[in-house]
Amino acid sequence: MSPQLPPVAPAVTAELVAALSPRLRKRLDSGIAKLADRPVVRDGAVVRIAVDDDTDLELHAPDGAVRGADAVRCGCLLAPDCLHRAAAASLAPVAEDTDSAAPQDHSAAEEDAAQAPETATPEQRAAVRAVQLATSAVLEAGTDGAGAVLQAELLRAAHTARLAGLHRAAATAVSVVTALRAARAADPAYHLTDLAAGLYDVLSVAHRLPSASGGELTALRGTARQPYRPDGSLRLYGLFSEPVLTASGYAGAVTWTADAEGRLYQVSDVAPGGAGRAVGAADRTVRIGDTALTHRELARAGLAVSGATVSPTGRLGAGAGVRAVRAPGVGWHEEPVARLWAEPVPDQIARALAGGRDLLFLDVTLTGTAAEAAGDCLLADCAGVPLRLTAAHDDPALPHRDNLRLLSAARGTRLRVVARLTPAPHPRAQLLAAEHPTRADTRLDIGLDRLQGADLPTTATAPSGSVPMPVSVSASASASDEAPIHLLRRRVHQTVSGGRPVLALPGDTRADARHLRRSGLATAAELLTDLHSAAADRAHDVFGRLRPTDPDRFARAWLAAAHYTSELDRTLCLAAWTP
Repeated sequence: MSPQLPPVAPAVTAELVAALSPRLRKRLDSGIAKLADRPVVRDGAVVRIAVDDDTDLELHAPDGAVRGADAVRCGCLLAPDCLHRAAAASLAPVAEDTDSAAPQDHSAAEEDAAQAPETATPEQRAAVRAVQLATSAVLEAGTDGAGAVLQAELLRAAHTARLAGLHRAAATAVSVVTALRAARAADPAYHLTDLAAGLYDVLSVAHRLPSASGGELTALRGTARQPYRPDGSLRLYGLFSEPVLTASGYAGAVTWTADAEGRLYQVSDVAPGGAGRAVGAADRTVRIGDTALTHRELARAGLAVSGATVSPTGRLGAGAGVRAVRAPGVGWHEEPVARLWAEPVPDQIARALAGGRDLLFLDVTLTGTAAEAAGDCLLADCAGVPLRLTAAHDDPALPHRDNLRLLSAARGTRLRVVARLTPAPHPRAQLLAAEHPTRADTRLDIGLDRLQGADLPTTATAPSGSVPMPVSVSASASASDEAPIHLLRRRVHQTVSGGRPVLALPGDTRADARHLRRSGLATAAELLTDLHSAAADRAHDVFGRLRPTDPDRFARAWLAAAHYTSELDRTLCLAAWTP
């Protein structure tokens, strides 16, 4: 996916792909690959792709995104019915809905909720069914088979869902398309677990929504915009900043702050862009009130805000009535922010797993490094719990990996850190910020500040400034101590990558099922057997011909297996963090 192309609205991509003839649809994926190698030039709000020496294709994005099919224009002889327009839209990032990030008056949001019906409407049931069918087709094909045509069908279903007021299903379906494109482009930022989680969420919503009512239905519908509620005057203390870099083509920074009661608030600056914008955003002035603080400065200072407006997730609004001035900050060991680290770790984990904030405030002692398939992670002891701290981003423009590598050399160093929980059967989290290993009064934003060898304790510094090699632990060292739920999870993830054909291959799953039963996971064994049975279910008609597959049955079997592993992982995760 080219970061130079402007985001394209889901409905535009769906419309352009649907207009192609069957012959051109078969050539769409190859057309995208060819277009990805062509030169791109930006001229203001217009981006031009040189289709060949004599033909240009233009994407017009006056507000930063392409919002209509007529904004994609090609100069070839077959235009507007050519392959190039659909290929360009499929190559570009998916634009967010124009109303998804707009502030909304809280009273208006309450009025909308009050007027919403208590059960799903026929229009919503039809829309969510379309999302279910499109998602099931993607699951059946896997990432290798889910090309631009299947992606466009899911985008069309997402657009229909949004128009029907099903904003959660629409947003998650779009995120699935973004992850599919990242997977097929071998994007380093792609994670199989993220795509699996997206597919699970879409299918779960589609399964539950038709029979839901009341509060459950409201949650399944989701909201189009985040309602901002007046919150009066706030005294905030900076905690840390983190870069934002998404596969959908957005980048920037978010600075986290806390009030005297320990409630968290964020100031964000996220817009279309790539790694360069994520790196530079920390030195941009925060967009709130009259303050001249940059994100990097706010992370270590404070803020006094009057007329504040706040979203349900704690994001501060930047409306005309908001006033903000710089105020003194405090250290992590000082009140009022020190109370964030005083909360027992199991309580923090329980809140995160229940859907609350996923930030963890931990005191750890560094113990070394562990080699994993995705790259080395930092090992630490957290109140007697062996913890793995991983990189939040793998992009080489951001210093996450380099900082973790250097910190792993400071074995025995005790640090106060901020991390984001990664649900897993063992304690695991992404390292976001930490105290400096040698300067107690300094904080490090792991994704923005770059450590040097000279910053390490003297005993850890290698000759000539090179990075010392810490003691390494195998990633499988504790595998034997874990419940064998990986036998089912592996099949769930294999389905996402290879689709139904991978699970339909001949093979004996009885050994894995027996292992699960011996470990007390009889339900997991049944789900594994049912998943393989659904994948291999190809009945013949009276003439001996194979009947069409039943994507509904296969999707239900996969959803059941994914739900079981998710819930068991949640339980094991909470248990693993308890000393």
